[in-house]
Amino acid sequence: MRAFVRAVLEEWGDAEVVEAASGFEALRVLPREAFDVAIVDVNMPDINGLELVSFMRKSAAHAKTPVLMISTEAAHTDRERGLALGANGYLSKPFTAEALREKVGEILPGRREG
Repeated sequence: MRAFVRAVLEEWGDAEVVEAASGFEALRVLPREAFDVAIVDVNMPDINGLELVSFMRKSAAHAKTPVLMISTEAAHTDRERGLALGANGYLSKPFTAEALREKVGEILPGRREG
């Protein structure tokens, strides 16, 4: 899934994509730089995506970073929890490249499909 997301974003433009294989790795990567958008899977090893979004929203450096949550969990409760914690959007797997670009375009200022 990370490879798919990376390919879609890199193909879309001059995106520099930074990957984290787990929530814990994401916590180590976040302090290194500011990010234009974070795409966070609800079901990550170690620290899940909901916990990561909660951490980001409490962090001065990342409180305003747009976050798109993705998950195989199509349950309404997971979506609502993610949005309540501060995610800007939610996308259920499986999804197409077009759906990913559309959602990122909705939450990322100045970036639209096409």
